[in-house]
Amino acid sequence: MEDIELPVPSLVGVDWFIIASYFLILIGFGVWLGRGQRDSRDYFLGGRDLPWWGVALSILATETSALTFIGVPAMAYAGDLGFMQIVLGYAVGRVLLAFFMVQYYFKNEIYSPYALIGQAFGPSAQKIGALFFLFAGTLGAGVRVYVTCIPLQLLLGWSVSSSILFFVVLSLVYTWFGGIKSVVWTDSIQFVLLFAGGVFVFLYIPSLIEGGWSAAFDQVNKAGKLSWLNFDFSFTEPYNFWMGIIGAVFFVFFTHGIDQLVAQRVLACRSVNDGRKALLFCGVSILPMMLLFLVIGLLLWAFYQNTLIPIDMPQNSTGKTQVDYIFPIFMLAETPAGIRGLLFVGIFAAAMSSVSSALSALASVSTMDLGLLVKIQDESSKLKWSRHATIIWGVVLIVVAYLCREVESVMNAAFSLVGLTSGALLGGVVLSLLIKRGPAWPVVLGMIASLFGMIWINSLKLIYWPWYTLIGFSFMLIVSLPLLRLVKRQ
Repeated sequence: MEDIELPVPSLVGVDWFIIASYFLILIGFGVWLGRGQRDSRDYFLGGRDLPWWGVALSILATETSALTFIGVPAMAYAGDLGFMQIVLGYAVGRVLLAFFMVQYYFKNEIYSPYALIGQAFGPSAQKIGALFFLFAGTLGAGVRVYVTCIPLQLLLGWSVSSSILFFVVLSLVYTWFGGIKSVVWTDSIQFVLLFAGGVFVFLYIPSLIEGGWSAAFDQVNKAGKLSWLNFDFSFTEPYNFWMGIIGAVFFVFFTHGIDQLVAQRVLACRSVNDGRKALLFCGVSILPMMLLFLVIGLLLWAFYQNTLIPIDMPQNSTGKTQVDYIFPIFMLAETPAGIRGLLFVGIFAAAMSSVSSALSALASVSTMDLGLLVKIQDESSKLKWSRHATIIWGVVLIVVAYLCREVESVMNAAFSLVGLTSGALLGGVVLSLLIKRGPAWPVVLGMIASLFGMIWINSLKLIYWPWYTLIGFSFMLIVSLPLLRLVKRQ
């Protein structure tokens, strides 16, 4: 059969106008929000005066990001709805954290959860915790930054490096000026755009399929793609119920309780109750949000069963197709002018929220937890150096994102990299809350053992990422607890 040459789709003038207007308005708004900052507390915590609903929308924007807008539909397109089992664990974990963890953030003036480790075991343990976050946080954020370049590669034919540089620099501008306050409010706007784009596509795709909704769901049902519950216990693929209700809950204990990407926003709330409201809102919202984008992936699969994909999806170095391109390809090829620009704005919004969140979190931990500002007394100088740190991490993210370009699935890669240190950091904070006081070296040894154990686990490729945090947490406790008890007896 002869290959059919399809016209290469592209954006038109109205699309470019919408995209350019979005960038200008967002950056201008972010810079405007940076007015009146006096010190690093304003820069990293927003003066602890941000409303819970703004923080909640910011958290949703950060955790959904471009990984959700691009990666989640790709998972359903290539598989089924099994990821919903992990999302159930996400919701349960947020509810538990809201009631049991948030209160500890507001007992003292802290900038990150790693300060809790420092209060219990001394500054050396806090610095190790900070370094662990910076290590895994940079790798995970690098994958998120990489996925932002997919739309620009399709739209402009830009190289990976040019696309990454474009997004990081734009996000860096308003993050540098406004700190966490700009990040939270711009994230809130970007979440609304992301969600609206998802709802439109969800309603639009069936109109392109002969027979509409019923035909589309009949097709995916016959293919077994509506399957989502799997009660067979396993540490490997595919997703299963136990992986979600146990492994994913522990993963959320890290991502929303210990990971600075989210914890920094909770710390910026006005009170314990506001912090709890923010996490509870996220717990309720994550289920319909993820289901929306998974169903979009199923609808894309149904649509492309009878329609040729106009742009070839690239392959990585192992020869596997990178299905993360499928949703951007659909938006570029099948949506009307104007709407197309708004949908790509949704992707750019998701992308920039993840980049700005990573920049703020990395700068906060590197300056405050590593004690880089301790010797600086002048508040304006502290603010200046905090902004310098943001620029440095922008450069680091550009490099790491470029190195992530060979990943097969951005979702699995991002979560696997974060899982290398998540268990160790969760263990450190849990021990600090339970033991209260002790020497640093047992905790540090436990964290290091957990890191090397998880690097080994990851190299085997036998255990799937939702279990990583629980396994790393277990490594940490197995090493640290006996040593702490031994020291206590002496």
